[in-house]
Amino acid sequence: MATAGALALTALGGTSYAATNDTGAHPETRTQTQAPQTDAQDVSDARIGITPGQGVHSLGVNDPVNVTVSDGRLTKVTMTAVATGTEVQGTLSADGTSWKANGPLKQATRYQVAAEAVDAKGRAATENATISTASPANDFLGHLSPENGSTVGVGMPVSFNFDKAIGDKAAMESRIQVSTSSGEQVVGHWLNNSRLDFRPEHYWKPGSTVTVDMSLDGVQKTVTFKIGRSQISTVDAKTKQMTVKRDGKTIKTIPISSGSAEHPTYNGQMVISEKYRKIHMNGATVGLTEKDGKPSYDIKAVPHAMRLTASGTFIHGNYWGGDSVFGKVNTSHGCVGLKDVRNAGNGKMPAAWFFDNSLTGDVVIVKNSADKATVAPDNGLSDWNMPWSQWVSGSASN
Repeated sequence: MATAGALALTALGGTSYAATNDTGAHPETRTQTQAPQTDAQDVSDARIGITPGQGVHSLGVNDPVNVTVSDGRLTKVTMTAVATGTEVQGTLSADGTSWKANGPLKQATRYQVAAEAVDAKGRAATENATISTASPANDFLGHLSPENGSTVGVGMPVSFNFDKAIGDKAAMESRIQVSTSSGEQVVGHWLNNSRLDFRPEHYWKPGSTVTVDMSLDGVQKTVTFKIGRSQISTVDAKTKQMTVKRDGKTIKTIPISSGSAEHPTYNGQMVISEKYRKIHMNGATVGLTEKDGKPSYDIKAVPHAMRLTASGTFIHGNYWGGDSVFGKVNTSHGCVGLKDVRNAGNGKMPAAWFFDNSLTGDVVIVKNSADKATVAPDNGLSDWNMPWSQWVSGSASN
C-alpha cells in the first residue's frame, strides 16, 4: 500500500478511458451502440495500432508517438492538444503503413490521436487514443482532472486517480485543498482505494473558478480551472426527447433514441468526460461476435460521440437510423442516439449541434428508462448520483 509520502501526481487534463474497449460489469450497457447490421458485413481488414496505448498518463515529451497499420494504408493521422486544439505535426512513411509525431511534445498536456486507414478493397478503418505527457518537474505520479487552465461544465468533479492504492487516506486528503471562488463547501470522497474526487453539494456555480492546492513531499502545486455556463440536458427515455437547458432556460429539444427494452440506458446523472468527432465502435472489443468470429457490429466512424460512463455509455450521432426512429422508438444497446450523417459532415444535424454546443463537464440526465439501476457514482464522472450525506461520510478527513 502506498503512503502519502510515496505519492506523486501529474496534473493533467480530463478523464481518459478506452473509447471502444469497455469492460464494465453492467452487460446491458457494455455494448453501447446502435449498430446497423449491414456494417458488420463490410469490416475492413486494416488494423491500426497506436503507441503508446490509450490512457497513458506519464508520457515523456521526447517519447515516440507512432501509428502503424497492417493489411492496409494510413490515409489520415491527426494528433491534437485537447485543451487548445493545436495540432502536432507528423511524418507519414512513403508506403503509408506508419506515422510518427515530430517531437518534442509539450509538458503536462493531453493529446488525442485519431487515425484513419483503408484496406485493399477500399474499406475504411479508424482508431483513437488519448494520451498525456508528464508534468514539468515530474513532481507527482498519478492523474488529476480537469486540466489546468481549462473551462468545463458545471458537473465536472475534481478527480484524483492514483497509480497505487493509498493506505493513509486521511494523510493524503489533508494534503489537498479544493476551493471555489463562489464560496461553496467542497468535500472529498474516496470512491475506491485509488480514486479521490471532490465536489460541492450541488453543481458548481457558473462562471466560478476552482482552485486545487496540493502539498506533497514538500512540493506545492496549484491547478485552477473555470466553470463555464450551466448546461443540463435531460433525456426522457419514455417520450424519446432530450431537453437542453442553458443557464436554466430551454434552448433546444432534440428527438432521441435510447436503449431498447433488452438493453436499456442507465437512469441518473452522467457527465461528459470525452468528445470525439468520429470514433470506431467494434462489437468484438466487448465480446460480441458472430459464430464465424466476426464482430456483431463494426461502425468505423460513429459521429459526434461523447462519453458518459466508463462502462461505455455514449451520446452520439446516428446516421443509420431513419426518421421513424428518433423521437419514436428506442433501438440502441444503451447509448443515446441523435440524428446525424456519415462522417460528421453536416453541422446542421441535431448531433452536430449538440456536440458543438457541449463542454466536457456538462451534465446529461436520463430519466424514465426501463433500466431499474441508477448509474453508479464511480462509473465515469457520475459522482452526483450519491446523496450529499453519503458523500461527506466518505471523506477520510471526517
